[in-house]
Amino acid sequence: SLPLLQAARKKNSLHLLELSEAELEEQFVRGDGPGGQATNKTNNCVVLKHVPSGIVVKCHQTRSVEKNRKIAREILQEKVDLFYKGEDSDVFKEKKTSEKQKQEKKRRAKENLERKKLFKEMQQLDKE
Repeated sequence: SLPLLQAARKKNSLHLLELSEAELEEQFVRGDGPGGQATNKTNNCVVLKHVPSGIVVKCHQTRSVEKNRKIAREILQEKVDLFYKGEDSDVFKEKKTSEKQKQEKKRRAKENLERKKLFKEMQQLDKE
């Protein structure tokens, strides 16, 4: 039920599809958001498109064009892998695993909170 392309950008994915530079279109545009003149006057935002699949990634995480290019390629590689492999992708499996761990952690925290409430109630009853 997870939207496949939202699972991208998770680390430690090993078996991703390789991208060739011939399949990519790269543009440098002005970034937006907070940062004032540092972001509004420099073309350090990278827009990367994978032509065969039509997937577009926009990266403006740092002020460095080279770092943004590298990050954009990593994100695009993961999204392309998800696009072609779907639920068989390592990225998707990793996302599912982390979601399960998060839910389990929430469940345990809720149980602990309930136990603490019961303990306090028992203490109040003992005092009376």
